[in-house]
Amino acid sequence: MHELSRANLPIVQSRWTREQAVEYFRAQGQEDTVRLLTYRPFDYFDVYTCDGLSEYFYGGMVESTGEIESFALRFYYPGMVLLLPDEDLSGPPAPFVERPKLMRAYVEANACSKILQCENAADLNDIIAKGEARTFIRVSEAMQERAVAQIAERIVANGARVVFVAGPSSSGKTTFANRLSVQLRVSGKRPLAISLDNYYKNREYIPLGADGKPDLECLESIDVPLFNDQLVELLAGREAELPLYSFKTKRRLEQGVRLRVDGDQVLVVEGIHGLNSALSEEIPSELKYRVYVSALTQLNLDGHNRIRTTDVRLLRRMVRDARTRHTDVTATMAMWDSVRAGEEKYIFPYQEKADVMFNSSLLYEIAVLKKYAYPMLKSIPQDSPYYTRSRRLVKFLNYFKDCGDESEIPPTSILREFIGGCTFYDE
Repeated sequence: MHELSRANLPIVQSRWTREQAVEYFRAQGQEDTVRLLTYRPFDYFDVYTCDGLSEYFYGGMVESTGEIESFALRFYYPGMVLLLPDEDLSGPPAPFVERPKLMRAYVEANACSKILQCENAADLNDIIAKGEARTFIRVSEAMQERAVAQIAERIVANGARVVFVAGPSSSGKTTFANRLSVQLRVSGKRPLAISLDNYYKNREYIPLGADGKPDLECLESIDVPLFNDQLVELLAGREAELPLYSFKTKRRLEQGVRLRVDGDQVLVVEGIHGLNSALSEEIPSELKYRVYVSALTQLNLDGHNRIRTTDVRLLRRMVRDARTRHTDVTATMAMWDSVRAGEEKYIFPYQEKADVMFNSSLLYEIAVLKKYAYPMLKSIPQDSPYYTRSRRLVKFLNYFKDCGDESEIPPTSILREFIGGCTFYDE
């Protein structure tokens, strides 16, 4: 790789017809790419050639191999990790951070995709084209429900009294917490949900972020002492008056909710700081169980093009915001970078502290989200600062067929949290 970089070989972009591309990649034995291009609704494709080798890539490319001078390659079973600079190509490679639990979650997700025989976009398109989507949805949902049930069984076996559910934006935390509560009931426990949102301080006591606005994502915005005191009281069997917070007035209501917890009850606490030990330092560790929820997309476009997990979460967020908050797609995009910055600071550093990771991604979801997200993205005008990002997502969605019939998606599916029809919210 260093020799290729020093050689400064040109990477040339050219436009091929569908017939040219299919013939070339079939001769190279890249049937996954052939099938991917077959489903693309275009007759011409941009192909990159370097030192006699041509390849199809989703996204832009540098103009020569010499532009990438700073990188590191590290063996990491069952493959390897390529480390590139964080900010620009001239900086040092990002340091390697060991994340065994996250890697295990990726390996498990990959195993599931192999079981379902759906490892790339073409596989999913084939399933839809053959009219097998309904069965595929059933099996995908059943596998995810089994994972939720297994987590509930571990919680009961460990004797945990407080379950913390945390994860990044649009990972499906709320629906997961509800489904976990159902499975805890199956295991003989009576769960009680507690939202960290109700422990927000009154707005004047919330620290300001770098932008001068209240930083609702920092731990200091939460009344941590009150949260700990009340959990201690509840676990001791004593009554506590839990607060209620109004996002309309940005203040705590005068009247809270009085609760008492019995010995067979499990507290399910949902909030972004659940994995941070500073949130619940008064609670003995043996009574706690931490679940990290994230959407680890296991699909690839083909063997050489991955799908960004953050892209799928952004699609989820766009669809949900438009449906529940009537938020314009550009408004969602405008806040996305800030949301991502908060995740990097307050969520991702703690993910390895989880007792278990739950992957909320569904193999079929992009084909469903496309129907909702595609017209939103196409509506963004060229003079918008978000046009480039929207075009990239439009190009990405063009690789997928529309799923069509959604009636097979269960009312308690993670996906229903975003597209609507989730019956948990009817209660």
